[in-house]
Amino acid sequence: MARYVVEPMPGQISAEVIELLEKTETATVGHWRHWGFCDRKIQGLLRRRVAGTAVTVQIPGPDSTLLHHALGLLRPGDVLVVDRLGDDRHACWGGGVTVAAKAAGAKAGIVDGACTDIEEVEASDFPLWCRGLAPITTRIYDLGGRMNVPVAIGGVVVMPGDAVLADESGVLILPPGEAEAEARQAIARQERGLGVQARCAAGEKLGDISGATAKVLAGLA
Repeated sequence: MARYVVEPMPGQISAEVIELLEKTETATVGHWRHWGFCDRKIQGLLRRRVAGTAVTVQIPGPDSTLLHHALGLLRPGDVLVVDRLGDDRHACWGGGVTVAAKAAGAKAGIVDGACTDIEEVEASDFPLWCRGLAPITTRIYDLGGRMNVPVAIGGVVVMPGDAVLADESGVLILPPGEAEAEARQAIARQERGLGVQARCAAGEKLGDISGATAKVLAGLA
C-alpha cells in the first residue's frame, strides 16, 4: 500500500454562496440544525468569521510531511481541514504553515488537534481553529497520509469540497447542495432577531414576544 494518497482537488463553492455564508452565524443555523457542527472544543484563535471550500488532509501523530505538500496545492478560497487521527500531543500547525497557507490564498485552517506559534498566527492575521496550543511540534518523518479523502473533524465527517463556515462559536460543515438554502434561512432569521432586540430595547418583554410567558401562565392555570 502506498504511504500517500492524494486525490484530485475538489470543485469550489461559488463566490455567491460563500458571500452568503460569511453573513451567516453558526449559532443561527444551530437554532434548527443538529448535525455538521464540529466538537465545540475546536475553537478559533482569532475572532473571525470565514467560509470556504474544504480541502482535507489526514496526517499521523508526529508527522506533517503531507501537510507541507498540501500547502503547495491550495487555491484562493480553500479551507485546509486537518484530521490528526486522534493525536492531541503534537502541534502540526505553526507560524511557517500559517504564512504558507495565507500566501496560497487559503481562507482558514481547521485542525482537529493542537497548534502552536500563537503570536505568529496573530501577526499573520490568519483565521485558525484548533483544540488549543502545544509546544511539541510535528516533523518531516515521511510516515504517510491521505489528502482529499473523507476525514473526521470533531465528530463530523468532512468531504472534500464541503462548505466550511467557522466563527467565534465554532465550526459548521455543510454539503455543497445545502449551503445556500441554509445561509439564506439564517440571514432571514438574523434580520428578524434584530427586530426582536429592538422591541426588547424599547421596553417589550422577551417572554411576551416569544410566546414563552403565555405558555408558562397557561401551565400555572
